[in-house]
Amino acid sequence: MCVLLPAITAIVLVTSLTASFAQDYPNKPIRLVVPYPPGSGTDIVGRLLAQQLKENLGQTVYVDNRPGAGATIGTASVAKAEPDGYTILMADLGPLAIAPHFYRQLPYDPVKELAPIGQVAVLPFLLAVHPSVPAHNVSELIALAKAKPGKLDYASVGNGTAVHLATELFKQLAGIDIVHVPYKGSAPALTDLVAGRISMMFVNVLSAGGFLASGQLRALAIGTAERSPAIPKIPTVAESTLPEFRAGVWFGLLAPAGTPRPIIEKLSAAAGQVLRMPEFKAKLAEQGAEASSSNPEEFSAYIQAEIAKWADVIKTSGVPKE
Repeated sequence: MCVLLPAITAIVLVTSLTASFAQDYPNKPIRLVVPYPPGSGTDIVGRLLAQQLKENLGQTVYVDNRPGAGATIGTASVAKAEPDGYTILMADLGPLAIAPHFYRQLPYDPVKELAPIGQVAVLPFLLAVHPSVPAHNVSELIALAKAKPGKLDYASVGNGTAVHLATELFKQLAGIDIVHVPYKGSAPALTDLVAGRISMMFVNVLSAGGFLASGQLRALAIGTAERSPAIPKIPTVAESTLPEFRAGVWFGLLAPAGTPRPIIEKLSAAAGQVLRMPEFKAKLAEQGAEASSSNPEEFSAYIQAEIAKWADVIKTSGVPKE
């Protein structure tokens, strides 16, 4: 009994200090690392959130862009940072769910070295084709691809990117043979798609909007589980013909592993308040994104499910590692 008392006293002391620290948190500016350059989708969502978190937390939340190596440099910097709640991460499925299977040597473990705070938003992928492609829905596109194996091609914004793997998932579920043409970014890929040099592409709603309105591209379906409020007339791939298909870019907040639980909960609650604000939802909608709130446990389970999902897609498609 006497041996246990010092250990119990130490645990009580640590718990008390942690709770006290969390009550005072935050008492200085918070750095929100975005592992992409300014102007990227993750950066835009991160800056919108940072502005509102400042109001909810009573402290400045400033964005620190740390791009490079497929977003793994900035993500690693947070994984190795002091777990005090003053360095947090806005990341997406790329460095969290795809990178573990795409890079031979990843400088962090997304499950063991990062603590999920909560999901923030989803940017749906839209399946678009050039008007010359004789398909007006997903079923017709699949039938066309099966009738002409290897004749249709699709654009991506690079090997191992979310757009690339979304189409590989589509290929696998549909059982079709279409040819991958990787580009260095969305602008050149869209240029060739609009020009008719490429047959199809999964593209985010915002990027494709103008081309759809002008008739330069035809939208067949959206990749989310439910129809988008922004474009409710466009069906989902799932309801069209492939019920298991889900594809889009999701964004979320994380902290270094070991960050005190009360701080994680405080950040999660603050982010949840922001995500319920109609004006914040409206700002996301202007970017083609949708608010998607979750608590730390839900987000953790979601990340692990996504890691498993994209592992299977990468393995089956034979995408080479870097």
